[in-house]
Amino acid sequence: MRIHDIDPENRPRERFLHSGPASLSPAELLALILRSGTRGHNIVDTCNELLACHPLERLAGLSLKELQKIPGIGEAKAMQISALFEIHNRLHYTRNANLKVQSARDVFEYMKGRIPDGSKEHLCILFLDAKNRIMRHEIVSVGTLTASLIHPREIFKAAIRESAYAVILVHNHPSGDVQPSNADKQVTTILKQAGTLLQIDLLDHVIIGADDWFSFRDHSMLS
Repeated sequence: MRIHDIDPENRPRERFLHSGPASLSPAELLALILRSGTRGHNIVDTCNELLACHPLERLAGLSLKELQKIPGIGEAKAMQISALFEIHNRLHYTRNANLKVQSARDVFEYMKGRIPDGSKEHLCILFLDAKNRIMRHEIVSVGTLTASLIHPREIFKAAIRESAYAVILVHNHPSGDVQPSNADKQVTTILKQAGTLLQIDLLDHVIIGADDWFSFRDHSMLS
């Protein structure tokens, strides 16, 4: 069925104008952005098929080649979808600029979308000013976190360069299990001691998963 064969009152554009964007499904909203279908694939059906194969929360992580596996999604439309999520990420970053950290939840929210590949473990450091506002963040290492690979010099060299008052360590667990390993605990102890010597406080170490987090501070594990 072509988009013009749909009753006018049921077309995404008309429903958007009449009832607002909240009345549309994710597929219909995406169809408004992509605008036109291809021969044999109207754009609403194409978007429904795309979201049936890839839930909305996973769509942002797809490559251009993966998007183009859906009939009706060519290179141009794949680029439009990718650009849409990049704009969303940048808006999120802008809203979180100079975020004042008051809890581990703030750290979790700040880090959303900032780890480039959730299938690998990333260790990040957040640099904070004297009012606990995030100045910026930096990815320190990629791979399994061990004390032999993480040297305090690499962590605090950047903190000194940024004139940070304090730092927060963040790393992700690709498995989704946010409970700290023995290596996580060992690394945290070493870095807490190094920060004390340098008078740059390690405020917290937050382990993040897809929907949850673990805070060393909240569990009284920063000694």
